Amino acid sequence: MSKIAPFGLKKLFFCLFFLFGSLYCFAQNQPSKSEFWNKVRFGGGIGLGFTNGGFNGSIAPSAIYQFNDQFAAGLGVNVNYAKFNASKFLAYGVNAMTFYNPVQQLQLSAEFEQLRVNRSLETIAGTLEDDYWAPALFLGIGYTSQFATVGIRYDVLYDSGRSVYANAWMPFVRVYF
Repeated sequence: MSKIAPFGLKKLFFCLFFLFGSLYCFAQNQPSKSEFWNKVRFGGGIGLGFTNGGFNGSIAPSAIYQFNDQFAAGLGVNVNYAKFNASKFLAYGVNAMTFYNPVQQLQLSAEFEQLRVNRSLETIAGTLEDDYWAPALFLGIGYTSQFATVGIRYDVLYDSGRSVYANAWMPFVRVYF
């Protein structure tokens, strides 16, 4: 079985932050941006959770290309880490997303996410280690105001035994600049 973190989690977060920060700064500091870069928007999400005896953190930077006022598509990466008592969980992977705004304030979305999951669970019988791929296909709807969207999405591939999420229904907040 594989270990939870083949290299330090801090190094992974730093590398992702540095990569997307560098791309963002490079794109913003160009003297005359090409038409392509004028339509690229950067964003994503950060999450932190604390419970009695546990911690959960995630980072999900992404970039989208705004084809027109109604349609955008993009790619992103996702890293989730959780530690509850003696159990550990690490999921990392990529996602592809499309957004469609039939009217200015309404956004429909489809997102495919493929995560590699490494988990180590402490049970009465001993430690259970698992390493597998977990796909998710989210269909969502949200309210958009300028650069932020708030809504709900549903994972049509949800599997309660293998999903990294507790429920197929998930609220979301998206921010793109």
